[in-house]
Amino acid sequence: MISIATAQSLITANVRENGHSIRELMQRAREQDARLIHFTEGALSGYSRSEVADWRSFDWPAIREELAAIAASAGELGLWVVIGCAHRLSGQNRPHNSLYVISDTGALIDRYDKRFCSNNEINNWYSPGFDPLVFSVDGFTFGCALCIEVAFPEVFSEYERSGVDCVLFSAYSSDPIYGTMLQGHASVNNIWISLSTPAQCSAKLASGLIGPDGVFSARCEANGQAGFSVGQLDRSRYEISLTKARPWRAIARQGRIYSSRRVVDHRSASKTEF
Repeated sequence: MISIATAQSLITANVRENGHSIRELMQRAREQDARLIHFTEGALSGYSRSEVADWRSFDWPAIREELAAIAASAGELGLWVVIGCAHRLSGQNRPHNSLYVISDTGALIDRYDKRFCSNNEINNWYSPGFDPLVFSVDGFTFGCALCIEVAFPEVFSEYERSGVDCVLFSAYSSDPIYGTMLQGHASVNNIWISLSTPAQCSAKLASGLIGPDGVFSARCEANGQAGFSVGQLDRSRYEISLTKARPWRAIARQGRIYSSRRVVDHRSASKTEF
């Protein structure tokens, strides 16, 4: 079993304020024995149009300093941190919309760059990524996804085929349909999904942890306040989903159990008779 905190941080246009709030939530989560804390899209940098007006005037030095401070804090606390932030590229290339994965030793172990960007993002704000991200903590395997990727079922089925236990999904959105869709992805693929949204979106879409049965097992208050919920990835609680449904569906998707039972029967072949 592993305990993870799904954060609901308040995002402002001030990177320093965001960094301070993030480290405060990290401290509080560790005090509640969380092993990993998961933050929303743009938690540190802010998001395009909402907090970021123009990349040309953006405070990139502050981003690097705050990320270094967050990493140092992760090492001191012995806490894994997954945090949304824009990732600067070279020259005139637009940044990636990313999730940084920082280990409990304070090391940056990898970065997920949003692959399926929205029309506005890809034309005006961000450069796309192209690779999934899978990493492990204490015997559990995690994947990452961002916002509009909720509309691409292949993202979640790809992670299921890769053996992922939990997808860390970050979204700067208040659309409640995201929660419904994620519950469907969790249930269909028999995976946990951690949904992290900003505090300002919580009234309609609060952060929380969805179990492999598609039901929220932990959820933040829908009160517009910064905070987090702590949920457990406990395999013993989901025996049917994890030891029966998920293995069976994997076999079924291969198709051999059906093709081997194909019958040759004129009643089967004819589609125009009752």
